[in-house]
Amino acid sequence: MTPAAATVFGMVLKQGPVSRVEIAKRTGLSSAAVTKAARPFLDAGYLEELEATERSGPGAGRPASPLAVKPDREYFAGVKITDDELIGVVTDLRAQVVTSARRPLATREADGVVAALASLVRDLLAADPAYRERCHCLGLAVSGDVDTSAGLVRYSPFLGWRQVLLGELAARATGLAVTVENDVKALTVAEQWFGEGVGASSFALVTVGVGIGSGLVVADQVVAGSRGVAGEIGHIPVGGSEPPCHCGGRGCAEAIAGTAPIVTAARAATGDPELTIDGAIEAAHAGHRGAAEVLAAAGDAIGLAMAAMANLFGPERIIVTGDVHGLTAYDRFEEQLRSSFSAQAFGAAADCRIVLRPRPFEQWARGAAATAIQTLFTH
Repeated sequence: MTPAAATVFGMVLKQGPVSRVEIAKRTGLSSAAVTKAARPFLDAGYLEELEATERSGPGAGRPASPLAVKPDREYFAGVKITDDELIGVVTDLRAQVVTSARRPLATREADGVVAALASLVRDLLAADPAYRERCHCLGLAVSGDVDTSAGLVRYSPFLGWRQVLLGELAARATGLAVTVENDVKALTVAEQWFGEGVGASSFALVTVGVGIGSGLVVADQVVAGSRGVAGEIGHIPVGGSEPPCHCGGRGCAEAIAGTAPIVTAARAATGDPELTIDGAIEAAHAGHRGAAEVLAAAGDAIGLAMAAMANLFGPERIIVTGDVHGLTAYDRFEEQLRSSFSAQAFGAAADCRIVLRPRPFEQWARGAAATAIQTLFTH
């Protein structure tokens, strides 16, 4: 695909319907170049021309016929892999979820996960003949250190994987073209193309839950870094020399604000050795001072880490989201998070807009599908 074709299709996909004239104005391409770039997508049925709209104002020319994506021209499967469950979706071309399903994992061994994954994808595509006929791409989102170009999971601490060629294994099992991405970066792509990040040339996504992650977009590009590990906000040290982190460092934000450390601290604060994350949140809601302080400390750690990130690259906005446990805790640590961020962010960086948006795991699977959409139409 030519750069012009990728630019034109990407703009219509993310911001359409939009006229050729408007595309030329926003991209700097000539009208002829826009028409040439759009033609193959029109011929293949990925784009369509809508009914012409009247122009108004001085110098108005002939009516414009906006270009729009035909969402049902292609479908994409996406799966979020957790340590105990697979969450799968099928989306249309605009990453709108048309069906979803979950599948528990009986094992964390890679072969067993791939077998369960293949079964889940088959069931998802069987929901409608159109899905099976028009779905050729699968996106996989997994936590940890991922080499997207090789489809390689170098390290996933929650799955216990090292050097797993997930893309190759999944492609063989499903017969689909597979894109493998870090789960947070996949969610970032979905926000950039279809969510809160649309229209922002730079923003950050921060995820709160089992781990603390971040995806970065700078100059309209998701930042991967030279080895794919850019944006590891969870491993910014904010707690001094304590507590130790599973990464080998000390005082990491994730070692304070991840689900497991919150549970450990809340158990100590309440004296209940069986307390779960839900129980810790309930205790804080019920007015238990120790439990509330644990969640406030988590908010403080995340706010400080976010401020460090904002000071470094100055995003227009920061989107904070997370899994189910992170979502239910928001009302307990949001105030401390915002306060710590404001106090630590330097100068105008403190003006960065913070948006809290709960996202169930199906949205993470949607992010995986979005990476497959991005891969297909930008390469």
